[in-house]
Amino acid sequence: MEKLVIRKLQAGDALRVGHICADITQTPVAEDFVQMLTEQPLKKEDLSFVAELDGEVIGYMISTIMSGIFGIKRSAWISTMGVAPAYMGQGIGEKLAQETFRMAKEAGLQDIYTSVQWDSPDLLSYFKTMGFDRSKFINLIKRF
Repeated sequence: MEKLVIRKLQAGDALRVGHICADITQTPVAEDFVQMLTEQPLKKEDLSFVAELDGEVIGYMISTIMSGIFGIKRSAWISTMGVAPAYMGQGIGEKLAQETFRMAKEAGLQDIYTSVQWDSPDLLSYFKTMGFDRSKFINLIKRF
């Protein structure tokens, strides 16, 4: 992976990131997800990166720096991440995480949070390998 580059997410990456997400989940990507990706790099507190190999985006980690969330200190939140299936298992997710961690530390942060479904053992294992552990939060849902 000599030509692998980890760089900041750009608005023009939205469609490719959406395609990767659709490939991973085997479901069509929602238009509002692509719109969010287009707007994400414009946010002052954006902390999102893509992995690019020979000019093609093959992975992403979408994160934001947030303050005042239920009384916790200013922290980073990873909302989603993924690597194109053809490139999984090659350390790309680790490189994306390392860059996110580096930039979070540079921003003076001490914590990064994320949320993972219990029935996603691969993703749980990935985050555990990256040093994540359970937090004091419990995810709640209200269905309509």
